[in-house]
Amino acid sequence: MGFFTSKNKNSSNEPASLNWKPLQSVLELDTLSKNSHQKPVLIFKHSTRCSISRMVLKQFENDYTIDPTKMDSYFVDLLNFRSVSNEIANKFLVEHQSPQILLIKNGKCIYYASHSDIDAEAVESILRKN
Repeated sequence: MGFFTSKNKNSSNEPASLNWKPLQSVLELDTLSKNSHQKPVLIFKHSTRCSISRMVLKQFENDYTIDPTKMDSYFVDLLNFRSVSNEIANKFLVEHQSPQILLIKNGKCIYYASHSDIDAEAVESILRKN
């Protein structure tokens, strides 16, 4: 499922709350990487000037059904924190894209996707397997 379709699976038809935490420094990136040994971490890299990025973010949020206590969710504003985005690419060995999501567990990127491949259902599936 990409950003052109929506399958909200909650019985109440309400999306789960993401409670995005801003990721604004490399130091925070190191901390979230360490914390991913306790609980998986999702990073969403977003360009606030890009309509595709905005559309993908909205679709992801609409389809998201993961219990917020099961995973921490971070948001990177690429225009204001490009150095953090660059360090994400270096640290997790993933080529920079925008929009992009990365799923971090035990300090490693176990899944990433960009543009129309960003899919809340895929993230849920990966979490169930890991």
